[in-house]
This record gives sequence, C-alpha cells and structure tokens, in this order.
Amino acid sequence: MRRIAVAPEQRQLLARLTAFFEVRSVSAHATGGFLRDALLELPARDLDVAVAGDSLALGRALADELGGHFFALDEGRGHVRIVLPDGGGTIDLTPRLESIEEDLRRRDYTIDALGALLADVAAGAIEVIDPTGGVADLEAGLVRATSAEALREDPLRPLRGVRIAEQLGFEIEASTREMISRGAAHLAEAAPERQRDELMRMLAAPRAVSGLRLLDELGLLSAVLPEMDVTRGVEQPKEHYHDVFGHSIAAVDALDALLADEAPADKRSGRLWRELWGALEWWVGGHEYFREPVSAATPRRALVKLCGLLHDIGKPATKTFEESGRMRFFGHSDTGAEMAGRLMRRLRFSGREREIVMRMIEAHLRPVQMAQDRAPTKRAVYRFFRATGEAGVDTLFLSLADHLGTVGPNVSWAGFQAHVAVVSHILHLRFEDPGVTSPPKLVSGDDLMRELGLEPGALLGMLLEAVREAQANGDISTRGEALALARERLADAEG
Repeated sequence: MRRIAVAPEQRQLLARLTAFFEVRSVSAHATGGFLRDALLELPARDLDVAVAGDSLALGRALADELGGHFFALDEGRGHVRIVLPDGGGTIDLTPRLESIEEDLRRRDYTIDALGALLADVAAGAIEVIDPTGGVADLEAGLVRATSAEALREDPLRPLRGVRIAEQLGFEIEASTREMISRGAAHLAEAAPERQRDELMRMLAAPRAVSGLRLLDELGLLSAVLPEMDVTRGVEQPKEHYHDVFGHSIAAVDALDALLADEAPADKRSGRLWRELWGALEWWVGGHEYFREPVSAATPRRALVKLCGLLHDIGKPATKTFEESGRMRFFGHSDTGAEMAGRLMRRLRFSGREREIVMRMIEAHLRPVQMAQDRAPTKRAVYRFFRATGEAGVDTLFLSLADHLGTVGPNVSWAGFQAHVAVVSHILHLRFEDPGVTSPPKLVSGDDLMRELGLEPGALLGMLLEAVREAQANGDISTRGEALALARERLADAEG
C-alpha cells in the first residue's frame, strides 16, 4: 500500500462520495489528474472518478446531494461534471464498461492512466493500479501517450498533453511529441468549450508563455486559434522589436511576470515585478483581484493573458502606409475587439468574458494617450473607467504588457517606471478616491426634467453625464452647482 496525503476538506468529500457510491452498490475508482497529483504530493483539488454504472444518472443524483451544478461535458461518452458550491472544485464522472485495468489502458497518457479504489483514497492508503507504467513516468518526469490510438480517440487529447506537461514541468516523450503534432489537424473536431477550457487552464499557469510556445511549435496554436495566423510576419514600425505575432507572445510573457503572486526567479521578470508591485504596495487586494474567478473555470489573470495574446489581431486588417512611407494601423483596436468577440463566441466563452476582453482591446491604447507628459486628469480617468467598466483595471495591466512587448529585450527601466507611475496614479484614483470614478448623485433625471422643463431623451442623458464628469473632476460638489451647470450646458445646446 502507498500512503498519500489528502487535505482534511478533501478527505471529508471523499468520505461522502464513498458512502454515496456504496449505498448504490457502484464500484468507484479515483483516476486521472487527482490521483496523479496526490502521488506527486501536489495540491489535488478536482476529482476524476470512474464508475461502473450510469454516469449521467449518478452525476445528477450526486450534484443534488452535494448542492452542486451538473454539466454533461460529453453526453455520448457519458462524461459529466459536478461543479461544487463555494469554489469547492469539480468532480468528473466517466462510465467504466470493462475492468478498471482495461479502462485505464484506454486513457491518453500513462501518468493519468492510474487508478485506486475511492474508499482507499479516502482512507489515505492506496494500492495503485498502473497497467501502462505511469508511476515510472511520474518519477522520470515524462508525458508519454498510452498509444497512438488513444490520442486519436479524442481530438482534444493532444492539447491536454501539452497542458499537462507545462503544468507539471515535465518533458514530452519524443514519439508522443510526433503523435501530438499529427493530432493538431483534428483538434477542431473537439467541442469548442473543451478547447476553451484547456486553453484557459494553460493561460492560468504561472508561465503561460512557455505553453503557448510549445503549442505553436507542435502546430496546436494555429489549430485552436487560427485567427492568430494572420499576425505572423506582419512587420511593425521600427520602435517595435517584434512582428505582430511575436509582439503578442511577448505581451503574454510580460503578463506572466506582472501578474505573478511573487517575484519570478529570472532577473528581468523579477525586476519588472518588483518595480510594479513596489509602486502598488498600497493596493492591498491587488494579487487577490487577479486570482478571482470571472467564470466557474477562469481566473481573471488567465483572461487578461488571453487578451494579451489577442489584443493586436486587428493590425493586419488595418495596416496602411502614408505617402511618407509611415506605417499606420488606424482602427486596429476596434477591429481587433470585433475579431476577438467572434473568436470567443466560437469557443463558447460567456458574455461577461467576451465583454471584458473586447473592452480591454478597444481601450488598450488609452492609458498612454491619457498621460502625454503629465499625470492623467481626473476627468480623463473618469472617462476611461466609464468606457471600460469592469475591464478598466485589467486594461491598465495590458497597457504595461503592450509597452514591454513593444520594446522586447531593449526595455528602458526609466521608461517602464514612468509607465508604472501612470498606472499607479490611475489605480489610486480608482480605489482610494472613489468620487472620481463613481461620484455620488447630485441630481437625478427627474430633477433636471422638473427644473429645466426637459423630456426624457438624449439631451437629458448628455446633461446628466456632463454633471457627473464635472463632479468627478472636482469642478462642482453641490446640487445647486449641478443645476447651474446643467442650465449652462442646456443653453449652449439650444444655441
């Protein structure tokens, strides 16, 4: 028997699951990533369970018992997921139609083709079922396919292999690399939401750029994000170190450093992190902000990195030259936002996720434009957050990454510090002076209709916005001043 460490809260959940299946006389085995991570003494949060029974019916009953949400990930294969309440993780159930050994042999990678009785896992002492040599590959740090047929069986498996290798810091065995590369041609056959989930899990990793580079090397990046291909080889003005594609990858590299929970080990990334978070020392909730989930499976930092990858996809379609030969990309932010929105709709992102990314792309140049040789005014900051909404803070970090992706290895520390100072100033107004971005109401629409004899409509909205903007800028602070300003603007509008 092999001892494994299981967190107390996980032990309680495992005990409940064991009882649930025993009452129904269902044989249940822990498999896949949970068991793999437990054997590696890594935090093991999401459960994979193979059941000798109707996984769809069992999944619905289990979701009801645990107060979770039931999702059929692949109804044809009987692959279901229960999302536990209060961020408690997920439980994936798959049906076992043969012996557990045969079931495991049909898994994709040897290190995930491991099993143990669920009751034994709950007790913390297991007999590992290992028909493909997965324990040896765990010890060697290798991702190895169980067979070429196993990778062909599910078109998502090549993408999973890269994600697992990056997640664990493992090498992909040579023949498996070839199988993965061949599988790129079939990735589009996988359900879009499954492609999305694997991509976002990779982007949530501390070194997402490493995973993206490996995806690109194996031909998988073009398969999951074909929209990126138009950016390859698109030259930019001389101040840019990379072409558009290289710049996009470099922006993700920068975000890996800037959004890390602690200073990265390598010298350049570590200094970037210290320069930024030293200036933001006052922002107590900064790191937690980027850890918070935007959807059930997507932390905010992963969505920001996705936006770093996509923020310039509108450049190829908008590239023009002036008579002087100067290269321009007029409207690339709006064009790119529309392209990203279509891409994210294709991959079944939520409306909220699409809105955040589209607003970020639309506004990613604004932080620099707001700070031409001086700190942004309160009026400019108000307008920025009015335009970006929930995406405002994220857009500021994207702006920093855009700058770093532009200069590449030729970073000017004085220039970066100046950019950080602008971001810190805007964030300070956002979090420490809420009257700038969310001024309290001085007058309502009803007030203006009554006092100025107005009807509902665009003019009324324009006057209310003028009042809020002046209030945010510190020009007015009382109801009387607000009414006076509204009368003045009304007179101007009526000519």
